[in-house]
Amino acid sequence: MTSSDETYDTPRGPVDSSRVPRYAGPATFARLPRLDEVGGRADVAVVSVPFDSGVSYRPGARFGGNAIREASRLLRPYNPAQDASPFALAQVADGGDIVVNPFNINKAVETIEAAADELLGAGARMMTLGGDHTIALPLLRSVAKKHGPVALLHFDAHLDTWDTYFGAEYTHGTPFRRAVEEGILDTSALSHVGTRGPLYGKQDLDDDAKMGFGIVTSADVMRRGVDEVADQLRQRIGDRPLYISIDIDCLDPAFAPGTGTPEAGGMTSRELLEILRGLASCNLVSADVVEVAPAYDHAEITSVAASHTAYELTTIMSRQIAEARAQEKAAK
Repeated sequence: MTSSDETYDTPRGPVDSSRVPRYAGPATFARLPRLDEVGGRADVAVVSVPFDSGVSYRPGARFGGNAIREASRLLRPYNPAQDASPFALAQVADGGDIVVNPFNINKAVETIEAAADELLGAGARMMTLGGDHTIALPLLRSVAKKHGPVALLHFDAHLDTWDTYFGAEYTHGTPFRRAVEEGILDTSALSHVGTRGPLYGKQDLDDDAKMGFGIVTSADVMRRGVDEVADQLRQRIGDRPLYISIDIDCLDPAFAPGTGTPEAGGMTSRELLEILRGLASCNLVSADVVEVAPAYDHAEITSVAASHTAYELTTIMSRQIAEARAQEKAAK
């Protein structure tokens, strides 16, 4: 638990799975304590937004957060890929659901932004579990209030920079166009990763480029390899505050069948995780993993991939928090 003027050397970690079986007890993310169990403050707050009223095809992502939590029961406290114990380095806690209006998208967007303002204002970084991709816009609004316009890495099969659907400005296909229009993104450091599949027309790509986005397709990842892609992304991001938004459909349907708008030819879960690990030096201020729709999943394949993705992102944030504290302590 942390506040602006105090820190604790020993964060409260997950339930000990050698004493309580993983399949028993409340399904918090990675079996971590609830936010209220650490005094309402955390360094990283894992929250979910059970909302999918912005989808254009298959619904069901409103159940994604709980599915990811269930799949995360198998996560362990030491991450060998990053040589870190994220839950010992910083206080990570499960903040539960941000409860939103399922019948009014505009109201839902306002509620998400207000909840994010509260969490970020208390000093937390956010690891948000969707929900559909509409939720990225209010989260970015809140992050930008704290950090100014942020760099964005958007992992997705789709661009999500379209203008409207059926006249609606706020949908899961429009959040990043709105974010560019609102000036909350650093347009010198925007990238899509994993895009593929048919578009409405070439104008989609032209409009996207005008907004400042670079594109790394899933085929680029396959041909160039994860190390080269991660290096390119690090150079584009630099030391800017970074927000990472991950639509689980950036993965091929073989690795993420449980999603609303699947596209053939996607990345493997291994490629996604390795790219994220290659971004460990970036200044990650918050992140989301969205569009997990468990009704279309098989054997929790999608939820498992999403839980490991959130784990890598949480590890990056926890490491950076611990490193910053160590530097502050050394400077005193």
